[in-house]
Amino acid sequence: MYLLNSPVDMAFWKWINPADSWLLQLVNQKLSNPILDTVAPLFRETLFWIPVYIFLLVFILQNFGSKGLWWALAVVLVAAVSDLVSSQVIKQLIWRTRPCQDVVLSGKIYFFINYCPTSSGFTSSHATTHFAQATFFYLTLRHTSKWWKLAFVWAFMIAFSQVYVAVHYPFDVFCGAILGCIIGWTITKLYNRQFGLL
Repeated sequence: MYLLNSPVDMAFWKWINPADSWLLQLVNQKLSNPILDTVAPLFRETLFWIPVYIFLLVFILQNFGSKGLWWALAVVLVAAVSDLVSSQVIKQLIWRTRPCQDVVLSGKIYFFINYCPTSSGFTSSHATTHFAQATFFYLTLRHTSKWWKLAFVWAFMIAFSQVYVAVHYPFDVFCGAILGCIIGWTITKLYNRQFGLL
């Protein structure tokens, strides 16, 4: 059962949809170019980022030893919790049609992947998970280097790709990013209380 099925809630989506559709088409069509057409579908794939995760794991373990192992396990927890909240809680309570499922809009946008997920589009689980991880990376490692803020650029690239390939509206991604930052911040507080800074 979805919570957002009342007339008031449906009116909210009707109010959001025109601006969201306009912004989606701006990203999907006006910003379209051969480079983004190639890399955006890759950015949203987990396998594409495995080398980055391996490098990060090796870096943390080499520099922080056993304490780094607890950090790595916390990263897994951040990803699991954020995906659970977005996919198994919010998407089960709030239904929103994805752009690629919209029969009117689908004729006006480009598709760069071969499938369209059938689940609710709100919130973007990719945005939630990666912004949660970026927040955790930054808050736990910012004292080691100013460059950890680039984790948010990484999360933005993945979230942006979800809009670019038209599987999410910008509002779904924006709310997912906010949710992810909240989850990342919360788990960071718990982690720092238990283990302290690396």
